[in-house]
Amino acid sequence: MKKTTLGLGALALLLGVAGVSAGTALAYKGDPAVKGPNYSVERHEAMEKAFENKDYDAWKKLMQGKGRVTQVVNEGNFAKFAEAHELAEQGKTAEAQKIRQELGLGLHSGSGKGMGQAGMGRGMNR
Repeated sequence: MKKTTLGLGALALLLGVAGVSAGTALAYKGDPAVKGPNYSVERHEAMEKAFENKDYDAWKKLMQGKGRVTQVVNEGNFAKFAEAHELAEQGKTAEAQKIRQELGLGLHSGSGKGMGQAGMGRGMNR
């Protein structure tokens, strides 16, 4: 009886931690109000400057190849990605999401190219 109770308790704890972790990891993508796991004031300011100046090289350096976004966003489409960032900050999430989907970074609906791939995340981490 005690083994069963202990086993069920451990399973519930494991599932709870996994659920919270997944929710936290997915929450910040595309939402500038949610701080991602790599957030720091310095990094945020540098990222904002990169977006404002449409400085792909600065953004790329800050991203360090992390996340699927670095596989999709390139020098040719960075200005559009920066526009999506600006729209999201203005609260125009539908417009921002439309651009992100056009770039292949679909949110929530799974309509983006490659949704669910390993390594996805840290996309719009500011």
